[in-house]
Amino acid sequence: MLSLRRAARSVLVAAAILGAALPARAADVAFEKAPLTIRTLDGKTHAFTVELAVNSDQRAQGLMYRREMAADHGMLFDFAQTRPVMMWMKNTFLPLDMLFLSKSGKVETVHQNAVPQSEAIIDSRVPVAYVVELNAGTAKELAITPGAQVNLPATLPAAKPD
Repeated sequence: MLSLRRAARSVLVAAAILGAALPARAADVAFEKAPLTIRTLDGKTHAFTVELAVNSDQRAQGLMYRREMAADHGMLFDFAQTRPVMMWMKNTFLPLDMLFLSKSGKVETVHQNAVPQSEAIIDSRVPVAYVVELNAGTAKELAITPGAQVNLPATLPAAKPD
């Protein structure tokens, strides 16, 4: 009986040590949500709810550590300026499609099926102001291609100072 208690205590201590060693989780950073629509070149409109990543902490956290995301959800990164953007999938468990947008919301480039946990750089290839991340396969399924128009959320705040 005593050895079972010691074993259980050892397991609890080990779990606490391992838990303390894990990196910060998504719950550490809060995101506002907003509606977003995408009009594809065939004239169809698709509605999403996106979390807004508008400051450096939110952009750094992104969708890391998430294990699931509803089919009609995503994340919108606001870079507060038009510039080349490079992303990666480190600590991101969800395969994603990335839409790189101009300041007007026009889809400039699309990166489909970003590989979870990869440290490979995903380059916008052109200067952009925003990135929308959706579940992998969404761009292909809905025919979201360069030239599609994203109606940015009316509630999109001005980028907060970093």
